[in-house]
Amino acid sequence: MKAKLYLFLLLLNIGNTAFAQEQKMTDSEIASFKQDVNVVSKKIKSLTTDFIQYKHLDFLSKDIETSGKMNFKEPGLLQWQYKKPYNYSIVFKNGKILINDEGKKSAVDIGNSKIFGRINKLIIGSVSGNMFDDKEFSISYFKSKGQNIAKFIPKDATLKKYIKQIELTFDKEEATVVQVKLLESSEDYTRIVLKNKVINAKIDDSIFTN
Repeated sequence: MKAKLYLFLLLLNIGNTAFAQEQKMTDSEIASFKQDVNVVSKKIKSLTTDFIQYKHLDFLSKDIETSGKMNFKEPGLLQWQYKKPYNYSIVFKNGKILINDEGKKSAVDIGNSKIFGRINKLIIGSVSGNMFDDKEFSISYFKSKGQNIAKFIPKDATLKKYIKQIELTFDKEEATVVQVKLLESSEDYTRIVLKNKVINAKIDDSIFTN
């Protein structure tokens, strides 16, 4: 079960698309983009979305595909529920990670692990789009047709062992995250594509009991 949790944390990254026409943003474009995202993220009190996760391993000819639903509610409730090809859910709540592996339940105290704490903050920031002031990352900004991309490189050596780079892809019109890509220290990566996103719908707290 712990192996699955570590795998989930390593895989958590939404977005892998080859941006052939990717260009660096100018300073004024960066300022405008950050302002748009911050305005929208402050309005997000809850978010529910379907997702498809693709895990790319260099030695496999085909990416490993899983899918499910994600629920987020302020101030920091987050659930990832995998439905295909297996039932597995993870809830981040009150400083704990609650795991339900097809009926087998366990919990991890985030407070006992600095790396879990950082990854928890990273995940919440990825969902809400509110990561730009995080002093733990070097951030670069790019644009492509219909999308903006923010690339985060961890400054902390310990975090770098798990995550080489995070790429958040935003829809230009909505200024919300549509894809997150996480590159590991190897050339392997994971991308999670968000679909059918609903913002500020009522989400019952019971969703996060796991």
